Amino acid sequence: MNSDEIQYRQNNSIYTENIHRLDNSVSKSTKVFILTILIVVTFVIYVLRLFTLQVVEGQQHRTHSEVISKDITTITSQRGEIFDRNAKYPMVINTDSFAVDVKPREIPPERYDTVITKLCEYLGMSRKDMDVMIPMDKRKSSTSIEVRTNIPFETICNIAENINDLPGISWRNKPQRNYVETGSISHVLGYVGNITSEELKIWYNKGYSRNYTVGKIGIERQYDELLQGKDGRISRVVDVHGRFLDSEPIVEPPKSGMNLVLTIDNSIQKLAEKTLGERVGAIVVLKPASGEILAMVSYPYFDANILSSTEEFSAQYSKYYNDKSKPMLNRVVNAEYPPASTFKTIMTTAILSEKVFPREKKVECEGKIEYGNRIFNCHQLYGHGWLDLKNALAQSCDVYFWVLGTEHLGADRIANYAKEFGLGESLDIDLPAQSKGFVPTPQWKERRYHEIWLGGDTMNMSIGQGFTLVTPLHVANMMAMVCNSGKIYKPHLLKEVRDPSKDNEVVDTIQREVLHTSTVSQDVWREVQRDLRYTISDGTAIIPMANKTVKIAGKTGTAEVNGYGKNHWHSWMACYAPYDAPPEDQVVVVTLVEAVNKWEWWAPYATNIVIQGIFNDQTFEESVSALKFGYLFNKSNVAGGRRE
Repeated sequence: MNSDEIQYRQNNSIYTENIHRLDNSVSKSTKVFILTILIVVTFVIYVLRLFTLQVVEGQQHRTHSEVISKDITTITSQRGEIFDRNAKYPMVINTDSFAVDVKPREIPPERYDTVITKLCEYLGMSRKDMDVMIPMDKRKSSTSIEVRTNIPFETICNIAENINDLPGISWRNKPQRNYVETGSISHVLGYVGNITSEELKIWYNKGYSRNYTVGKIGIERQYDELLQGKDGRISRVVDVHGRFLDSEPIVEPPKSGMNLVLTIDNSIQKLAEKTLGERVGAIVVLKPASGEILAMVSYPYFDANILSSTEEFSAQYSKYYNDKSKPMLNRVVNAEYPPASTFKTIMTTAILSEKVFPREKKVECEGKIEYGNRIFNCHQLYGHGWLDLKNALAQSCDVYFWVLGTEHLGADRIANYAKEFGLGESLDIDLPAQSKGFVPTPQWKERRYHEIWLGGDTMNMSIGQGFTLVTPLHVANMMAMVCNSGKIYKPHLLKEVRDPSKDNEVVDTIQREVLHTSTVSQDVWREVQRDLRYTISDGTAIIPMANKTVKIAGKTGTAEVNGYGKNHWHSWMACYAPYDAPPEDQVVVVTLVEAVNKWEWWAPYATNIVIQGIFNDQTFEESVSALKFGYLFNKSNVAGGRRE
């Protein structure tokens, strides 16, 4: 090996060694850099988390800490009371009662069964029911669980005398709902009960809790948020052993719910209720100029006090629910019926407005009409003879309206006028449930049954039979549109909201709101009004609707139905009075008596009694005497056949 090679190898060795040193240096620097970055990032994350816990979420955690270290007792608020329209007569009030709560965590585990069994004895509860109230997964909970309400004072005294044997047990005042009136007004007022899991999911974000009592139906349900109020509380700081650490408790007083004043006139409600009697049906009294409901009667009805009782609810509700007469059904707004001849009010309006047939021109009624391959019989089997529009309405001649409906108006125009009167649509009354009724059309029948609309369908529709369905409130609104010459105001039950904490000061008044406006001319409305007056003074109901003190306008109706034994007719009477007064001074009264009752053609008699009582400030007995209807109550049958 020569000197050059030796030199080359030495140089190469030095170069390689330097490269290795450089690589090691770079590797260490990179590792230090990455480690520094990780330390900085970790530090930043810890700082941000610390900032979040102390600043962003600080108040939340402080509040949580306070809750854990406090013993909180709820002070139940008073639910708002409900009054009739004069704001003097209470329909729903609160009475003192007690509720018992259990804090499972405060019961020593080894004594749990003994304590709960003893409590069940005091409360008259089964151990099985108590275990449902306090399931296994809640036996370590520090939250109070309400196990019984509406407890008498004597029971609370027994518990108090033995409280040393009942750790974790407490009681509190919880006002009980008391329905002063439990008749037909129950459908309007509704009832209350303990909040269900499903309801809590809906209302939790509105501040409702597991121990709340809420409205189930009626006004109690519709305006629950106004009636609820806000619970108060008493809080004390405690240590881990439950001993008080503060000298004085912090008291947040409860706030009572708002008082509600309804549009219902209690005297008219009682008059209508007694007039309907024990007949399955409904009566509604409406102020057409405002939409205020003065009376809403549906029979049969239920006892709201029983349903609001936790102890009796299950058995009684099951009994009501299975009753074939459906006492829980508010027939004024939730039951649907064929409108029958009351629908001829709409037909008359359509005939006059469309000018399809001169009102003076007559149609001959021979008691029947042949259409297609069917014979349709008028209710007057021997016929009415020749009738113009006014007399056809007064005598409720089916043949006249069959001819006008099929040959001059047609199904589509009839349906359009029915909808203009608000039929087939929700009336938006302030109740949680209501039926829309139904107005059929040829297009609907083709879609629903895959059948074409026939002339016979138009004939049925022309006299309020067939597929057409309404509630009594729809019929009342129909009459209200006639009174108001083309307007319907939204029917409502709430008149005012009052604050009991401010000496019952009025904080809100419900204003009238237009629901429907018609395009029919004022001249047509005046003709319809005159014809409805003539129907009462010279028509089919001249005897039962005779009234010497009040002029009445309206229309009868007899809806033919099947499945009711020998009686096949619902009886209608829809009217308003006084005929010659402005709408502001008028009332609409609609009566519906179902075919399930023994036939007595009671609807027109009942309506006249109600009107007599309203405008003469008379009771049911006084109205019957003034109208000389006493003889009706000495007979088992008022009228022996179908009347229109």
